[in-house]
Amino acid sequence: MTAPPILSIRGLSVAFQSHGPPGRVVENLDLTLRRGEILGLVGESGCGKSVLARSILRLLPAPPARLTGEIFFGENLENLMAAGPQRLRAVRGGEISMIFQEPMTSLNPVFTVGRQMTEVVRLHTGAGRAKARKVCRDFLASVKLPDPETVLDKYPHQLSGGQRQRVMIATALSCGPKLLIADEPTTALDVTVQSQVLALLNDLTRARGVSTLFISHDLGVVAQLCDRVAVMYSGRLVELAPAESLFGRPAHPYTRGLLEAIPILSAPRAELLAIPGQVPNPADPPPGCRFHPRCGQRLDRCAREVPALTAQGEHWVACFNGHDR
Repeated sequence: MTAPPILSIRGLSVAFQSHGPPGRVVENLDLTLRRGEILGLVGESGCGKSVLARSILRLLPAPPARLTGEIFFGENLENLMAAGPQRLRAVRGGEISMIFQEPMTSLNPVFTVGRQMTEVVRLHTGAGRAKARKVCRDFLASVKLPDPETVLDKYPHQLSGGQRQRVMIATALSCGPKLLIADEPTTALDVTVQSQVLALLNDLTRARGVSTLFISHDLGVVAQLCDRVAVMYSGRLVELAPAESLFGRPAHPYTRGLLEAIPILSAPRAELLAIPGQVPNPADPPPGCRFHPRCGQRLDRCAREVPALTAQGEHWVACFNGHDR
């Protein structure tokens, strides 16, 4: 039985007004995240993944950002687009937490780890200073940081990148959120530490039943961690499927191009494959399917019509010949 949604995005568009025409970084996007699942969101840099993440928490400044559509969240699917400033402050960090890309700059360098963590816990739970410190110490222990009492009294510069990211994970989970948004949380870490952080994130979120939107450009990481995978291209969702189905039988030419571009160490040495061209300018996107200028399987109609996201079972694809493979 399919779990009910914890997050349902309907017709979300995000445009940024500059001196020229507005750039539509996200366009008419529909996406649902189920309770207890880890949903991967992948795509090239510039496709709109981080803008989508910040839109959920209404973190984009308006102006220049202009959001339209609906973002429903929680058991009662409250529309966050209609929420006022006070409600949004309660949601951010309390019901929806976010881990940002860069652990080196996500913590304030002039305050100790303990001050920053306890401030979050006290704000969202109403706990006193001693209780909040105990909660933070317990969460630092849960992310396997040695001597968490000492870590609380350290400044961020006294911790390694991997330790800082563990602090960010502990902070994000400390108030018992229903939804965690992880925006490329291992980008700045070396491979060994990355593996440890991913395993930790997987164990902690599943043990607590926290729904997770995991954003990455690393398909290997997504295949290892996620239940379902959504593929974005130039602000639009082009494919959505269970991880096994998407990696085993990708239906969109863009998804296939991403997978073919991954080097295989066991294969004979050969030229790396790459998708020709670049992600289009959001202020001047091509007509029809935005991927058609780079697609080797395009049809005449691809330059005129926008393909709808259609389903074959649980595998959704926005391509005129995507289900024909």
